[in-house]
Amino acid sequence: MPLYEYRCKECKHKFDEIKRFDDPNPPCAKCSSLKVTKLISQTSFALKGGGWYKDHYGLKPSKSPKQASA
Repeated sequence: MPLYEYRCKECKHKFDEIKRFDDPNPPCAKCSSLKVTKLISQTSFALKGGGWYKDHYGLKPSKSPKQASA
């Protein structure tokens, strides 16, 4: 299950919870208010290595035709 970050609208306290996506927002861990918002956190996803779309697809450089020598 993913870890979500929440912020209370009443006391501005930030806290984390491990929840399913469709679970309701938990009450504030500090003041027990139900006015809690799920925050959008930065992920640690990064494209590394080969094999990604940007590496192997798209237009390939065209080879210039060789001129025949007489």
